[in-house]
Amino acid sequence: MRTGHSVEGLHMTASCPGTYRIAGREIKLDEDCYLENPSDWSRDVAVWIAENVEGLSLTEEHWRLVEYVRAYWEKRGECPPVGRLLKDLGITFEDLYRLFPSGPAEGLCRVAGVPRPGGCS
Repeated sequence: MRTGHSVEGLHMTASCPGTYRIAGREIKLDEDCYLENPSDWSRDVAVWIAENVEGLSLTEEHWRLVEYVRAYWEKRGECPPVGRLLKDLGITFEDLYRLFPSGPAEGLCRVAGVPRPGGCS
């Protein structure tokens, strides 16, 4: 396992960049703790990132958002705009940040295993 820096604002037990064994597979995270290869994503990887990078325990409410973002990305090759996500899932901005305190482009996209949305830094 490589060690790296921590990302400000995260409750991490992982260092990024880094390589980790998750569910019997080698999974690489980039310097911002996103999957280097989005095709490495699985539910086990999502749980590991949620717990070790975001400091979250995933509930069914979290999974609803994660699965929506993942499906949207797999179909369109990009993350959904926040407004669309809120409308399609019938949630509020407050709900989104309650579930993913580091935000949709950070926590939600990390856990969903998709690249950081363009324009986010």
